[in-house]
Amino acid sequence: MTGPARRWLGALALGVLGTVLVPAALVQGLNLGLIREGRRAKREVALTFDDGPDPETTPQVLDALKAAGGRATFFLLADRAEAHPALVGRMRAEGHEIGAHAVRHVHGWRRAPLDALRDPGEAAGRIAAVAGVPVRLHRPPHGAYTLFTLWGQRRAGLQGVHWSLEGQDWQAGRTPGQVRARLERRIVPGAVVVLHDAGPGGRTTAALLPELLAHLKARGYTVKPVSDLDGAAPVGRAALKRRAILALDAAYDRVERVRMVGDRADNLFRVNSVAFPHAGLAWPDGTPIPAGTPALEFHVNNPQLVDLGPRAAVRAAPADFRELARELLDRPEYREAQLVFCVSSLGPLLSLVGFTNVPLPPGPGRRLRGWANVLRRAYGSAPDAPAPVLSVLSREAFLRRYGPRPG
Repeated sequence: MTGPARRWLGALALGVLGTVLVPAALVQGLNLGLIREGRRAKREVALTFDDGPDPETTPQVLDALKAAGGRATFFLLADRAEAHPALVGRMRAEGHEIGAHAVRHVHGWRRAPLDALRDPGEAAGRIAAVAGVPVRLHRPPHGAYTLFTLWGQRRAGLQGVHWSLEGQDWQAGRTPGQVRARLERRIVPGAVVVLHDAGPGGRTTAALLPELLAHLKARGYTVKPVSDLDGAAPVGRAALKRRAILALDAAYDRVERVRMVGDRADNLFRVNSVAFPHAGLAWPDGTPIPAGTPALEFHVNNPQLVDLGPRAAVRAAPADFRELARELLDRPEYREAQLVFCVSSLGPLLSLVGFTNVPLPPGPGRRLRGWANVLRRAYGSAPDAPAPVLSVLSREAFLRRYGPRPG
């Protein structure tokens, strides 16, 4: 290869790196500068709908939201908004938020630079003219970014919005029931959920939405637009630290086969079946707790605990422990468990919900306290966690407190 050809290829590679790969990694991947979720302190969720409006399916979506008293955010395509102004007017009249999706539904990596630069502002302007209100939010098709997409958002004064939970209603072969069940397992307070109100995804979502909304209402959730979500803010350093710890938790859970109690991501506790690993510990009356005893170890859902705060977490814990009590009775792999325990710095809180705290030996205590301080820094809390302890209840005591009542 000649020198000029190598230089040309090098320049091309740098151009792709700078305009596509780096923005995709930072913005599309890490969501830097985008809104992707709110805090987990309140049972609220933002449902967002892309690709509409569509006269076949958007009315069904709006009907379901109206019946449930929910408000959502719709990211519209400009030509469809202009073709169906009555649907846009209904969205506005029923309290929904309107954002821009695109002029043309094209993946950002396939757009010419000038097209990617112009599209966000043109789409927002045309949709605003139909809606009669300014459009402030933008989500590009597929959530795909290049440098020019990002520049186009900034140039038009638009705030980018991503999502923390993808419904996958567009996937061929997924039934409405499968999509709904997946969402019900994975929804957490503060989630921004992406669904569709047009196309194949729109047909799936229109069919599942009434039951999903009924489930959310039964679980105590409020459905609201992205802009009204508590703590919804562009992703920065604090959010990235938090997500790194969540990724570590997820990796630990896969290795140790830890699962969410009730198979719901919004439960306050994660749990796994273990042989009690701590030798030389005893109940306060001196009775030994034999190492190797079949047990359930539970772990706290860290972001939920941090956002709720101690008092609200203590109020929420009994309901989720009742779910664990049902599993202790019903799941075959838990029937031999003789203890329910947690090793953490949360002893003072767990004592308020009935657990007995047992001091740990100095070595494990120091290691666990160091990890607790790492967690506190990652979640923005003050360091210097309390000394870790073993918080434990016998099977009988746990079921007596949280199990089903006779009769």
